[in-house]
Amino acid sequence: MKAADVMATNVITVRLDTPVATIAEVLLANRISAVPVVNDKDVLVGIVSEGDLIHRVEAGTERHRSWWLELLTGKETLAHEFVMSHARKAADVMTRPVISVQPDTPLGDIASLLEKHRIKRVPVASNGKIVGIVSRANLIQALVNLNRAKTEASVDDLTLHGNILEQLRSKPWVDPSTISILVNNGSVELWGIVDSETEKNAIRVAVEVMPGVRQVANKLVVKHLMNVE
Repeated sequence: MKAADVMATNVITVRLDTPVATIAEVLLANRISAVPVVNDKDVLVGIVSEGDLIHRVEAGTERHRSWWLELLTGKETLAHEFVMSHARKAADVMTRPVISVQPDTPLGDIASLLEKHRIKRVPVASNGKIVGIVSRANLIQALVNLNRAKTEASVDDLTLHGNILEQLRSKPWVDPSTISILVNNGSVELWGIVDSETEKNAIRVAVEVMPGVRQVANKLVVKHLMNVE
């Protein structure tokens, strides 16, 4: 799946001259953690998040340092912090350049991006203009939808047996010749011998994710746990 498959398209945006107080109201009213900023041509130019509005003079939450710590802090940092706590418009407090993705960006890449940059949502842009936004919640919803589709999938037992066998053969850590697969109305039983508990669990997971599988009885035996007569 890609960004276009899960993104929210009714994106709320603000302008470069939108007051900070208005931005705060937008975030609260819409229960969102960040809002994209567009220019007069609707081109994405920045984003304002909750984190950008944490240290504000109006709320008395601006940063306060002891005199000696201020001496150790660079002038560039101090000047930037002053702007972030006192500026009145989006143009001054927004984060830029904007981290964004394309409509055809795979969800796996988006998940990695959110994790790497520790952000909760990312704008989706096409030719510079915002067309959607993907949040962590959208990724979770995609997971739910895929799980529903898998659960509802109907596959006859013979076909399912073949699909499972093909799935296991594609894994370099599985020796399908040591495993027997029994399928009955979507319920799967796994019998045989494997090298480790980790391999046993991985095989179960590989079968569970197959469309049409309703439940798995994992009766595989780990070699070193076998009773030796």
